[in-house]
Amino acid sequence: MGSAKQYDIERMMKPALSDAQWERLLAFGEAEEVAAGEYLFRAGDLDYDLILVDSGEVELVRVAFGWVGETLIGTMGPRSFVGELGLLNGQGAFLSARASKAGRMLRVSRARLRLLMAEDDELCDVILHALWARREVLRRGPAALTLKLVGSRSSREFLALRRFAERVDLVHSAIELAPGDLGTLAEHDIGLDDLPVAFVQGEPMRRATPGLVAERLGLSYQARSDELVDLVVIGGGPAGLAAAIYGASEGLSTVLLDAVAPGGQAAATSRIENFLGFPFGVSGGDLIGQASLQALKFGVRVYAPCEAVDLRSVGDHLDITLTDGRVIRARTAIVTSGAAYRTLDLDRWNDFEGTGIFYAATPLELRQVRESPVVVVGGANSAGQASLFLAANGCPVHLVVRGTDLGSRMSSYLVDRLMEDSRIDVHTRSQVVGLDGESTLERVRIDPVGDVAARGLFCFIGAEPATSWLADLDRDADGFLRTGTDVSVQSLERWQDLGREPLPFETSIPRVFAAGDVRRGSMKRVAAAVGEGSSAVASVHRALADLR
Repeated sequence: MGSAKQYDIERMMKPALSDAQWERLLAFGEAEEVAAGEYLFRAGDLDYDLILVDSGEVELVRVAFGWVGETLIGTMGPRSFVGELGLLNGQGAFLSARASKAGRMLRVSRARLRLLMAEDDELCDVILHALWARREVLRRGPAALTLKLVGSRSSREFLALRRFAERVDLVHSAIELAPGDLGTLAEHDIGLDDLPVAFVQGEPMRRATPGLVAERLGLSYQARSDELVDLVVIGGGPAGLAAAIYGASEGLSTVLLDAVAPGGQAAATSRIENFLGFPFGVSGGDLIGQASLQALKFGVRVYAPCEAVDLRSVGDHLDITLTDGRVIRARTAIVTSGAAYRTLDLDRWNDFEGTGIFYAATPLELRQVRESPVVVVGGANSAGQASLFLAANGCPVHLVVRGTDLGSRMSSYLVDRLMEDSRIDVHTRSQVVGLDGESTLERVRIDPVGDVAARGLFCFIGAEPATSWLADLDRDADGFLRTGTDVSVQSLERWQDLGREPLPFETSIPRVFAAGDVRRGSMKRVAAAVGEGSSAVASVHRALADLR
């Protein structure tokens, strides 16, 4: 069976249910007799059910498309259930489920599945583990061909598409082409201008973007008629995920939006070592992955990429407008849109951005620069962690710090490791002044060091808050949102009718809160962001109580 981890996944995929567990599970389903050959759901279906196999047998198949024939993935017999993680996060079905033997089966709708997970902790854990384990197996098997991404290795659009697919945990495969090479795509009447291409169930989507793929897979926000949600969280970093999880776990109908994918800057961090409970450190990707799964467990509706462009108070509710014009109506909102790393004002920056210039150091970026020299710019923890991660994976690193003291903004344990690592050259009182290369980055000029070979430049030089779309909210000179007692006196006039001042984490507009990096005075650490996001929900409850 291989490793212990593989064994655990195999065991979790088909959990052995006790008589009592199976009876409780059956109580949530609607029974029907199914004939052999009948489909329970088909690949691509956006709305499908968890299938309970009381008798008979169900086979899971990847449908035939193009030159690829149908593939049998597995079978599920009596006292088992059919479904995977897409049932919780709204993704369309990757596979088709077809009865191979006639029998009695029960359908558990998504709404009933949510009810089950809220009411029965024991069954919730069993089902969640199984759905997660099945997703892990699907990711490595032939089901990954259901969504195939193809693009040029040096394309920033292809990199963005792959980052989206990995961050939202899509079962997919990615094919890298050499620059100017089409491989077998020319046989399908696809040209270089059509790249990147996403094949969904074998059908090509030319010039694919994260938004187009999300729309096709059912990940875009779909309003329900006259829906008014309790809480909309705008931004899926640690603060946003914490807020969404705490809100949903305490009974609030909760929607989480992110312009790219859940994770924020934390997902771009190779290793977090000062987060409570992880003495050996944890990668940002792993931390965000577990938090995203937790959000699905509690019923958070996660939509990405889904960007908010306007937020207005309309009577006793809020209108959050998305880029496509759709409007979400909510009683409260928490802005956790975070901050974006600044860029350097250098010639050819745009030429290399996304192909040689990166704002994250994860395995995805590492594949672009593996065992090649790189430059990291920045003097805080994110730059230090990136340098150590890249060096540990075979990249000679030049760390460029404008200040004179590496320890002024970086944790001491990181400073010690950087100074002791022979693979990392630390340049204080230095700055990047030039970029050079043909189609890809080849050299970086550092003042006063001179030219150094570099396949990649990783930029972590401070951040600007993502608040330009919030013109009606009180911000400081740098654009960070004021909250609580920090709200300016001029903005307090609107509070007179409410007979109160802003609550902790509440902005200058009632029932709109802010947490994490976007908030003035925040600590700019993952643990602090998680604490702020969860604490803001306490104020949300107090604000909702005022509405009742």
